[in-house]
Formats: sequence, C-alpha cells, structure tokens
Amino acid sequence: MGTHDWLADRPLPLALTMGDPAGIGPDITLAAWARRRTEHLPAFAVYADAELLSDRARSLGMDVPLAIVATAAEARQAFDHALPVVPVRLRAGVVAGEPDAANAGAVLQSIEQATADVAEGRASAIVTNPIAKSVLYHAGFRHPGHTEYLAALAEHHFPGLRPHPVMMLAADELRVVPVTIHIALTEVPAALTQALIERTIRIAADGLMRWFGLARPRIAVAGLNPHAGEGGAMGREEITIIEPAIAALRRVGLDVTGPYPADTMFHAQARAGYDLAVAMYHDQGLIPLKTLAFDRGVNVTLGLPFARTSPDHGTAFAIAGSGRA
Repeated sequence: MGTHDWLADRPLPLALTMGDPAGIGPDITLAAWARRRTEHLPAFAVYADAELLSDRARSLGMDVPLAIVATAAEARQAFDHALPVVPVRLRAGVVAGEPDAANAGAVLQSIEQATADVAEGRASAIVTNPIAKSVLYHAGFRHPGHTEYLAALAEHHFPGLRPHPVMMLAADELRVVPVTIHIALTEVPAALTQALIERTIRIAADGLMRWFGLARPRIAVAGLNPHAGEGGAMGREEITIIEPAIAALRRVGLDVTGPYPADTMFHAQARAGYDLAVAMYHDQGLIPLKTLAFDRGVNVTLGLPFARTSPDHGTAFAIAGSGRA
C-alpha cells in the first residue's frame, strides 16, 4: 500500500477505543497486543473496562496482563509487558455476542476520552473499534455514523474548525473514497455537486500526501451512471457536475482523471494506473474494496485535525468471544 512511516516516528502511543463490548473489539485488541512484536506494532492504550478485557482474554485462552494508566501518554513504558488500559467502567456485565444498551454510555465515553487525549497531545492518533449504532441510540447518539461523531468531537476540541471528514477505505490492492456515504441511493444524484466533489478530492489528495507520503497522488474518478453516462445518453451528471469538478482540480495542479465507467475501474490493470479511486456513492466504492480485501480493509478518516483509522468491518456479534475474529 506504500504507507508512509510517519507513525513509527511519533513519540506518543495510539489511543484505541473499546467499541461495543459485546462485539469483537475486545478480541482484536487483545490479539493485536499479543502480536505486538511479530507485527512490529507501535505502543497503544485501549480505553475500556479492565474486567471486560480480563474476562474476554480468559475465555479466549489468552494470557494478557493489563496495566492501568491514566492516559495513552503513559502506555509506552508498560506496553512491552502488559496491555495498557485507560479505565472506562461498564454499567452492566457483558455476554459476548449479546449487546446491552445499558453499556452505550461507556462506549461513547471511550470515544470521547480517546479523542480528547489525541486532540490535547497525549496520544498520536485514534483507532476506533467497531460500534453498533442501534445500541448507541439508547444513549442519545444521533449521528449518521462513527465518522460524523468524531467530526463533532473535533469541532468541540478545536473551536472554529468545521471539519469535512472524508472516508477512505484502504487495502494493499485498492484505496477508495466515496463522495456521498450514508444516504439512500435515490438521494445521491441530488446530493452530488461540483463543490462537494472538489472538496472531497482536495481533502483526499492532501491526506495521501500527508499520511501516505505520495508527492503527487494519481486520482481516478468514477462516473455516476452506467458507462459514465455514455455521452449524456444515460444521464448528464458526468457532463454537468463531475467533468467540471475534474477540470477545476486539474487547473490547480492535481493529477485527477475521469470520469470512468465504474464497471471497468477496479480490475487489476486499471488499479495499477491510480493511487486512489473516487466513487460517487457508498456501494460503488465499497463493493470492490470488500470483494478484494474483506478481512484486511482499513477505514482511514481524512479531513480531521488528527489521524483516525478503524477496521473496515462491524461488531461481528456472531463470532465475538469465539476466537475466530
């Protein structure tokens, strides 16, 4: 994937959120710490309930000692011999695979504390374990998704900032950014504007240069309609919205091409010609990414004042605590 080694040089550890305690977040956190040496992982602390982690480790047959720390900043000294934990108390006991709305507040608290430590310079970046929004609604969660919630927290910590978060899914085979995300397919044509496409691609290009070390990223843009509109015969969004956005971006020096028919953009030969694919809607980009790398895709949020990543999968309640995560 050609990722830049900016993280390896950061003196501060990462901040991991708990995710839904009944999901596979605890499983993969424990597994990551267990592989810290073989995978050459940077130090991290998890904002979670220590009893939850101890119980899950025991059920998985793992020997993972815990070290209680106040913030992620203290994690480096403990990381080699114990998993650093910033305590976030759960209200109810946890049964793997059975989410409980009583713990929704603790899930949000974990995200809030981890974000605060990153924003205030006590951690280098945030890694979020998967949440279940349907469970969080019971605690007053009213955001379309995890990313939008982090954008709201960023506004709180950086007054005057109006972040425009851009979701990039990344794997060795493909990086893709959808211009529109969590909206109904019928709403996509009306939501697409030249300004939105331009802003999304500018943020994506900046992120590739800043976090991935690409001096001049090559960006390929998909059309909205079949065959990229076939010259207007199957829709005019390419002519009236997408092509003008690409032209404007090229005028300021960005290497942006398209619009291309989405059905021929994602085979191996096509992918070799770009560093990032920009899709017009969620499934247009995420179907090829998840087909190519379902269990390896990483969600990278660009456009925030701090680095944030997450695994590109859900809570997987069906296999939580089974050792198969």
